[in-house]
Order: sequence, then C-alpha cells, then structure tokens
Amino acid sequence: MRYFVESYGCAMNRGEGEQLARRMDALGHERVFSDADADIIILNTCTVVDATEKKMIRRMGEIGKTEKDVVVSGCMAKVQANRIEVRLPHAMILPPDQYDLFPGKAESAFGGGAPLQRDYGMQEILPIAQGCLGKCTYCITRLARGRLVSRPEDEILSEFKDMIDAGTKEIFLTAQDTACYGKDIGSGLPRLLRRMLEFDGDYRIRIGMTNPDALDPVLDEILDCMEDRRVYRFLHIPLQSGSNRILRKMERRYTVARFMGIVNRARERFPDISISTDMITGFPGESEADHEKSAVLIRRLRADTVNITRFSSRPGTEAASMDGQVAGGISKDRSADLTRIKMTVEAESNTLMVGKTLRALVSEQGKQGTVIARTDNYRPVGVPGDIPLGTFIDVEIIGSAPTHLLGRQINTSNQC
Repeated sequence: MRYFVESYGCAMNRGEGEQLARRMDALGHERVFSDADADIIILNTCTVVDATEKKMIRRMGEIGKTEKDVVVSGCMAKVQANRIEVRLPHAMILPPDQYDLFPGKAESAFGGGAPLQRDYGMQEILPIAQGCLGKCTYCITRLARGRLVSRPEDEILSEFKDMIDAGTKEIFLTAQDTACYGKDIGSGLPRLLRRMLEFDGDYRIRIGMTNPDALDPVLDEILDCMEDRRVYRFLHIPLQSGSNRILRKMERRYTVARFMGIVNRARERFPDISISTDMITGFPGESEADHEKSAVLIRRLRADTVNITRFSSRPGTEAASMDGQVAGGISKDRSADLTRIKMTVEAESNTLMVGKTLRALVSEQGKQGTVIARTDNYRPVGVPGDIPLGTFIDVEIIGSAPTHLLGRQINTSNQC
C-alpha cells in the first residue's frame, strides 16, 4: 500500500515521523509525497498551542472525508485522543509511548510485503530521547511525552553511522530537552557527542534545544565538543521570561542571572557562538513591569534568534487555571513590542557580519535561484546559484537582513 506522512510541530516530531516512515518501508509499503496519492495517511500531530490544535482538528475533518486509512500519532494521540476519535473514529491512534508497537500494529492493519530500502538524505533528524525532567506549568508536551526515556547509546550510534555512511551531511539531535539525554541511563550528551565524533567524515551535528538547568552542569563538556568544527557552535537555550517572578510561576528552575551566566560562559569560550532563545509573553500574572524586564533582557542578551510566543492556555496544565490570565489584546501588544525589539537586535547583529568570509554547508533550497548555506555557527546565508545540497563552500558576507545573511560564493571546496 502507499502511505503519506504529514508531520507538524517541532523537529522531534518530524524526526519521529521519519522513523515511522522507515518502519512502513520495512513492511513493504511505498512512500508517496501527496495525500491524494496515498492509501494510508499518517498524521503526526502537534498541540503545543491552541492555534496548532485547531489546525489539527481542521485537518482531521478534511482527512475524514477521504475514507482513507489513517494513523494519528504525536502529542494529540496521547493527551487528546477523544478529540481524534470524534473526527476519525476508525483511525489507529498511536501515542508516542507506543511507537515501538507500531510495526506490529501496522502489519495487522495494513499487511506487509518485501521490505523496501530508502537512503538517508543530505539532512536528517535524529531523536535521542523521549520526555524530559521538567515540570513547566504551561507545557502540554510534558503531559504527552512523560518523564525522560533516553535511547541507548549504541542504538543511536548505529543510526548515526548509517546516516553518515549514506552521505548525510547535517544531523539534528533532538529531544524535548537534549541536555537531559542519558541522565536516566548513566550516560550524557557530551559522552554521546564524543562517540559520534569518532566516525570519520565532514559532516555537521546540530544540538537541539537545551533547557538552562539541564545544560548548566554539562556546558563545559559540550563546548569541548564544539572545538571539533563538525559540531555547530550553536545553542538553543529557551529563557521564556526576563522576570524571575514569572520564571518561578512557570517552574523553570533557574534565574535570569543563571541563564546569562550560561550564555556568558559559552561566549567566553567561543565569541562567535550563535545563541537562540524562546520567550513567552502574556503568561498568567505577567505585569507591565515583568514585560519590561523581558524587553530589557532581549536587548541585553543580543541573541541571534529570539522566538516570541504568546501564552496559550493548554488543557490539563497548571497555568490554564492560574489567576491573572492576561487579556488577548494585551498579550498581542506585548508580543508585537518584543518582536520589534528582537528584530532590531537581530538586524544589528547580522550587520556586524558583513565583510567576513566564512565556510558554510549548503543545506536548503532558497528562493528565486538561491540556496541557504549554514556557517560553522549555524548562521543562515542566502547565496545565489544552483549549488548542490551537501556542498561545503566559502562565502563572503555582502549583506544582511534581520533573519539571515546574504553572501556570494568565492570558491568551492571538494564536495564530501
């Protein structure tokens, strides 16, 4: 049978969608890249905010009219199965903690045949753990994914080796909190990285999101790994608020000072390291003073990327029933204010890159005859030309925008 995988949300979810696809391949089912061509639709859901949940509900309604076989996986399959059952009563509901059971369930439901082999691509996502060790009061993903369950090192390394052997050049390590990896199995992220770097090849590893409290104890060892240029000098460290009072209400288990200490240590070691962070605006009880602290922190931090999200009340979380819910209009205005500030900061940061020559990996197709290349610190550079993905090039930065750099190729290294 022909199947189509439709994944939403985070890199972790997309990576798991690819793992489900490979299990369908092993059963002899043929992957297609259009729902119209498919006999089976695997809808890999996200419900992190209300707008995404509504999008999932609309999509289920559309799929329900097709009378195709359906598998619904991802976070909604765990925490909102009843909403799925109403719209897709005959669907296979597959929560994340049952992914290991998928081959048997799929074979029973759809049959099987001779295994099909599909090569890995130039860019791949490699999930390394499920769940986390946090208890953030706003997070429905924690309810969907549960406590930390790390994959065994050797299992991850076997998949990593297969990717490298197949010619993959960029591998994203993902989890709900990548820095937590291994704490439940006597391992750790630095150890895993060191073992990965034992494999020969000119590839790049991107470390996924790391919460400050989990990152702090392993930061120096991770920075040691970044001495090898095959690990992007890039850290995604979500702050969420510039107010310690709000961080306590979120149960984020660190202070602004501790967060800045982590960033400063990283920058002392690698002045060019790229820092990405996340901020939530309009959290219950957030005052104008709290909001201003977040605004000040964005200016002080000068991150390369700041993702601004308006607070979204999620069912079953503590924050959903907290006093002091912020009105939508106020939250919208605060989001616009933080976005304006962060765009200014990011534009100023990118302007400083003009005139530099950097090595970069061509990783994506861009717009209007361009490609996107990633520098060794994961900065995106738009480069004109039809350059094959997976090529390492030298680029001169000739311009900038708030979200990316503009460059021109000055010579091409041998494609690895």
